[in-house]
Amino acid sequence: MKITHIRNATMLVEYANHRFLIDPFFADKGSMPPFENTTNQHLNNPLVELPIHVEELLDVDAVFVTHLHPDHFDEAAKEKIPKDMPIYVQNEKDQAQVEGAGFTKVMCLDEVDTIGGVKVIRTEGQHGSEEMTSLTGSVSGIVFTYHNEKTLYIAGDTIWYDGVEEVIDTHRPEVIVVNAGAAQFLEGGPITMTKEDVVRTHEESPDANIVAVHMEALNHCLLTRRELEDYVEANAIASKIAIPENGESMNY
Repeated sequence: MKITHIRNATMLVEYANHRFLIDPFFADKGSMPPFENTTNQHLNNPLVELPIHVEELLDVDAVFVTHLHPDHFDEAAKEKIPKDMPIYVQNEKDQAQVEGAGFTKVMCLDEVDTIGGVKVIRTEGQHGSEEMTSLTGSVSGIVFTYHNEKTLYIAGDTIWYDGVEEVIDTHRPEVIVVNAGAAQFLEGGPITMTKEDVVRTHEESPDANIVAVHMEALNHCLLTRRELEDYVEANAIASKIAIPENGESMNY
């Protein structure tokens, strides 16, 4: 497989001769306000431009949207993605909203078994503490499997909790993408993985290659690439943790 990290949670996944776009977030730099009730209110989102032209992101077989927060499926994406593009979402509520934006081929992941021979499994996520989920809402991840590819687990916007542990123990993914950044509001704690969560993911699956993304693109993401690099080096696991720059590709 080839994974190209675009920005935030947006990525291109080339898997079993398919091209999948994950969590399209196409907004121009600074075109969105900061998230409310967070630090860095002087910074508009996103903090950086896309590293490649949007048109290059649209040459795909399908789009996956793990949830409908605007940094995972924004107005620019709704405008630029062809309305007949196959789009896979987490539940019927999200399906109705995406169809309401004019898309005609929207499917719930729980109702899909395979896509072109690739087995696709929706997984649960927890977007912060249990108390925070009333604010952050429902989120999902995705597991991809194919007979001659490594199993890929895209965890989505989740902290480390027993649901992530269960996915790892059940599916034994060989490549795991985690949304780090330690995104948070002024109260309630992190709503995406911290540096400690990234290391905990490695400890649960020490042979897996872990890709840490969702950093340095939003005003409320406080964990930087450099801080995470220093932490995984201090824990002697840097060889197992990829921390890609925007536009960087990795092959597994």
